[in-house]
Amino acid sequence: MKLLNTYENRDDAEKAESMISGPKRLASERDGTETIYNLFGDATWTNFYKLEMFNLLGLKELIENKQTGKTYSKSKHKEILSMLGYAASRFDLVIPPHWKI
Repeated sequence: MKLLNTYENRDDAEKAESMISGPKRLASERDGTETIYNLFGDATWTNFYKLEMFNLLGLKELIENKQTGKTYSKSKHKEILSMLGYAASRFDLVIPPHWKI
């Protein structure tokens, strides 16, 4: 399991925990008077999509537009892929070929 995200609100953290699949754990941590909630789980593109991270929802829309012949922003696609490259290297993931331009 890897640290997927950090939340300042317990309700948000518990909601996120309920959305992801696979082994998961929510751990709270106090820093002075602040409590933060760390969500640990499987680092998969599916879990990141469910957590609405790395603009995967936007990527899905761009790919759908491209496949159906609608106009889409190549620069936005490139921007998202750049961010996904960082996520892929940090979490040991491979960007699926059909996501690329």
